[in-house]
Amino acid sequence: MDPVTVSIVVSAPRDRVFDYLQDIANHAEFTDHYLVDWHLTRIDSVGRGAGARFRVKAPANRFSWGDVTFAEVDRPHRIVEVGRTGKNNRIRTLGVYELSPAEAGGTRVQFTLETAPATFADRLREGLGARGWTRRRNARAMRRLRAILEDGEGQGRRVTVAGG
Repeated sequence: MDPVTVSIVVSAPRDRVFDYLQDIANHAEFTDHYLVDWHLTRIDSVGRGAGARFRVKAPANRFSWGDVTFAEVDRPHRIVEVGRTGKNNRIRTLGVYELSPAEAGGTRVQFTLETAPATFADRLREGLGARGWTRRRNARAMRRLRAILEDGEGQGRRVTVAGG
């Protein structure tokens, strides 16, 4: 799938936004409307190497498990997550959070998600509305992120290590 990019301005300092995003255990709070059953892949949930596994609630999704790991954490500008999803985890994913200063001391958060389907069937499935669905879910996640960081609304249970 071609990259899908969403962005939002959060009225919070960039360091605070970055600290929140670099802890992958926090991601379940603002994405739990479409990513559920989160489990950490290691005890330390902060920084490079932190990862999580989750289920994607998408229409007609028979192979719903996915995972991501932070591959690059460049304070306070960028977080890159790589992962896999789909049947036999054959669809590679690349997500990039980019943080830049915004007006009045705020922070512009831009998230870009790109997938690399492995087979024709995977490309076909993604071509049938996945791009729009993904954009809408990620835009809602950014609005929820802003509500959490600005107002403290919507904070949920903290994610733990699987089996822990």
